[in-house]
Amino acid sequence: MGKGYEQDQIVNPGTGPGLEELLETNAARRRVLKAGLLGGILAALPACATRGVAPDKLLGFASVPVSTADAVTVPPGYRADVLYAWGDAIGSPAGQPAFKWDASNSAEEQALQSGMHHDAIEYFPLPRVENAADQAKSRNATRALLAINHEYTDDGLLHPDGVKTWTADKVRKSQLAHGVSVIEVRREGGRWNVVRPSNLARRITAQTPMRVSGPAAGHALLRTAADPSGTRVLGTVNNCAGGYTPWGTYLTCEENFNGYFANAGSIPAEQRRYGISARGAGYRWQEHDSRFDAGANPNEPNRFGWVVEIDPYDPQSVPVKRTALGRIKHEGAMVTLAKDGRVVVYMGDDERFEYIYKFVSARAYDPANREANRSLLDEGTLHVAFFNDSGSGTWIALRQGENGLTAANGFASQAEILVRTRQAADFVGATRMDRPEWAAVHPATKDVYVTLTNNDRRGGDGQPGVNAVNPRGANVFGHIVKWTEHGSDAAAERFAWTHFVLAGDAAHPDPARRGNIKGDSFGSPDGLWFDARGVLWIQTDVSTSVLNKGDYARIGNNQMLAADVSTGEIRRFLTGPAGCELTGCVMAPDGRSLFVNIQHPGEPASERTDPARVRGVSNWPDFRPDGRPRSATLMIRRDDGGIVGT
Repeated sequence: MGKGYEQDQIVNPGTGPGLEELLETNAARRRVLKAGLLGGILAALPACATRGVAPDKLLGFASVPVSTADAVTVPPGYRADVLYAWGDAIGSPAGQPAFKWDASNSAEEQALQSGMHHDAIEYFPLPRVENAADQAKSRNATRALLAINHEYTDDGLLHPDGVKTWTADKVRKSQLAHGVSVIEVRREGGRWNVVRPSNLARRITAQTPMRVSGPAAGHALLRTAADPSGTRVLGTVNNCAGGYTPWGTYLTCEENFNGYFANAGSIPAEQRRYGISARGAGYRWQEHDSRFDAGANPNEPNRFGWVVEIDPYDPQSVPVKRTALGRIKHEGAMVTLAKDGRVVVYMGDDERFEYIYKFVSARAYDPANREANRSLLDEGTLHVAFFNDSGSGTWIALRQGENGLTAANGFASQAEILVRTRQAADFVGATRMDRPEWAAVHPATKDVYVTLTNNDRRGGDGQPGVNAVNPRGANVFGHIVKWTEHGSDAAAERFAWTHFVLAGDAAHPDPARRGNIKGDSFGSPDGLWFDARGVLWIQTDVSTSVLNKGDYARIGNNQMLAADVSTGEIRRFLTGPAGCELTGCVMAPDGRSLFVNIQHPGEPASERTDPARVRGVSNWPDFRPDGRPRSATLMIRRDDGGIVGT
């Protein structure tokens, strides 16, 4: 999500069947959901939430047209209000500084304000109920905490003079604009507002102390001069997708962490595999914070690229980096339960030709004891996916001593496998995918869906060729893969897969780029989320370098769509402002409020931009002549107060 800093990879080319053959084969494998499924889904909603829902129609709204306008568009009968934008006060009792339109807020003020570039979002009802068996009583649809990721910064917008000068204060402000917001919100008269002040409001940043747990904690590869124990890390960065645990904690995912590091010397293979370069992505933190000099501090990058667990209900709690889930460019941490109660986490590694992972905990979730669940993500087995061309698949365990992951082959301990997860997946021969991102699990069938955003290098010189699961060369539009775990058990070692949809433009002159969408055209699927009715919400992240050009000329701005997975119908629900990305969505428990994030409106080709230049693309949501475009959380509702999407 956001900008992907792709690394060049030299791998063996491959071959695969043609597109038409694959579509025919996958169509034959596609299962139709059993009759009565929708009724089971609706039963999971509060009784009041199902009134007026037609039992035979999941999608009840009129599709919105494509747009290139600097505006948010929703269907007739809906409204979208800005709830929380970059620079808005989080509501901390320590202070509530107002956003200054010239971006002259200090670093200290930024620490009490919303960070930049909103991404994943999750909803935590208030009050929290300790015993999960009683959680139905806590499904409050009028008061909650929202946990919101802030993926990265545009320093051209963050500082009054952009990057004309560069100082330690600017680095500090940039670091404090990263991370996560926890805000308290309340619904009053149909509209949600941020509660200010709130004792629960909190910002977690690139300066927040964190604990390291799991098999890699304390290993030599995580030790630094500043932290010889290898168990304490300062901060989290590039917080992209996220997840929600059954015990009520938030999982935030560190994605393109490599962009914050620079190594001007000889870059070791371990760093190159994760994309460490001589200059990084231009954040320039290493100039004033030596932690991010990967030459001087070669182990510091090993302390990033993890899933971080946060307890939003306790503002004094210390976030925890869960190393058992592996170190990759994490895009999502979708949590579900196996049949025996063990916790399963699905994750993508968002880069071309990277892998899909699954973690299965060693112990079962205890709904009666929240405290007992706090270490569930520290013990278990990490797996990586192998997709057979026949439509079957296998989860390969990344466990020391198995599948060739031995000391003789460079993996002397489980800690080394987890720090070098990509290399372990390479070694066992997992399937290289077209940028795996968010995962979503159907609330009734437990089928798993994963977005594969795009891969324009598939089939290129020296790159892997097409295969059954990644069937298109120069895959500019992306696709969504679906699989069913064996026995519908999330802990299974085998699965059966198919394509849910190949994205594309139905009017494209090249048949290979039209896709097979039953409904509205779209490309580059990224965010993915199921609501309680079983509607699959799809969000797109078309790069601004190709937005409204060439292959994407007819598709318009990035958008959010809704899919009825039983019929395959997909409808466009929302279009975003110019230059933005749609990312992160969640509903209140009654289904009447939908929270959606708009990231980087007006984003040009660079992230060190002139505010005047960006305003020429977008000045959303404030449209002030002296303002700057601001990422923001939207609150979307129906005018009549009904269920969103019906």
